[in-house]
Parts: sequence; structure tokens; C-alpha cells
Amino acid sequence: LQITGLILGGVGMVGTLAATVMPQWRVSAYIDGNIVVFETIWEGLWMDCISQLGIRLQCKFYDSVLALPPPLEAFRALMCVAVVLSIISFLMAIVGVKYTRKTKEDTQGISIFILAAGVAFLLTGILVLIPVSWTGGGIIRDFYDPKVPVPLKRELGAALYVGWVSAALLIAVGAMYCSF
Repeated sequence: LQITGLILGGVGMVGTLAATVMPQWRVSAYIDGNIVVFETIWEGLWMDCISQLGIRLQCKFYDSVLALPPPLEAFRALMCVAVVLSIISFLMAIVGVKYTRKTKEDTQGISIFILAAGVAFLLTGILVLIPVSWTGGGIIRDFYDPKVPVPLKRELGAALYVGWVSAALLIAVGAMYCSF
């Protein structure tokens, strides 16, 4: 069970890193009757990208940190903290699995590192869940708002789905490790 948790925690850690660097948090939505689509716009935490006909991809990092909206700055910070914490959690889990002590009274074994890794995985999952869900909620709210012009409407991007799966894995692993 500890090895399974370690594997799932590693997948959650990689997913957290992937969701952080992926530019597909918000993807352009095509709602009108226009079938021919030449450009797809991706908006991420670190950059905007435009894909033209699926052949040419141009990405541009945001120019100034000070020009970013406050929620985006907070989401960047939360995701960076989540990446660092997921790496620390994974390393603690490795140490915990390696040095689990078994005694005659307690055949399952006890490791403080497993408990610490479980708490850290839970915290990491929550840190990932906050910006991903907040962004998803904002996208859905704006999509159905008739005041938002059609060219500015966005859809949920792949990074959000990666973030949700990673958060679910991290929370599940954290709960599993805390239950030992």
C-alpha cells in the first residue's frame, strides 16, 4: 500500500508540475457558426500562446509581473508552492517507505515520515485545487455571462484537467498515508 501511494504521489507530483507550466489553462472558445478556425488562443500562468492552423505555435511570456491581475499572481504563487511541497512530500514518502520500522507488537510498522508525507500530500492537493477550481469557475461563469463578448469567452483547458486529477491523487495519497 505504501509503494502504491508512492507511485500515485509521484504521478501527482509530475501532474502538479505539468499543470503549472502548461499554457492551456484557458482556451479560446468558438461558439458562433464559424466552422473555419485559423487561430486557437491558450492562456496560462506564465505565457499566452497562439496556434495557427495547428501548424505554427507562437508563445509569449508575460512582460511584467506587476502588470498581471492579482488572482493570476496568487495562482502562480500557489502553484509554485505546490510544486515545491509535492517534491518535498515525495521525498519524505520515499524516506518513510524505506525506513518503516516493524516490531513484534506493531507488525504494520511506524514511520513519522509517512505521516509527515501524508499531511504534506494533503496540503499540496489543496494548494493545487484552489487555483485550478477558481480558474475553472471563472471560465464557466464568463462563458455563460451574456455581457462577455464572444471573442473573449474561453473554455476549460487541458492544464485544469491535469490539475484536478493531480489534486485528487495527492489528496487520496495524503489520506492513505495519514491513515497508516
